[in-house]
Amino acid sequence: MTATDQENARRWMQAWRTAGPLLEQVRAEEIRATDTVKAMEMLDELFTHAALSQPPRESSGLIEQQTIFSRAR
Repeated sequence: MTATDQENARRWMQAWRTAGPLLEQVRAEEIRATDTVKAMEMLDELFTHAALSQPPRESSGLIEQQTIFSRAR
């Protein structure tokens, strides 16, 4: 690693040391400000749409995955 690379890495780490706590504060404020009821209503619409537009799968894929794994042995 060159001296320039080391200096860039040092600056990058310092930037994240500064930004990390600030970003965590923003995240916590956004969580506190979230309207949970509204979010649940929005998600309910998405789940309802997904349930209506995608037929249920006959398999989870686990059996197929186990077959592939047994062939790999």
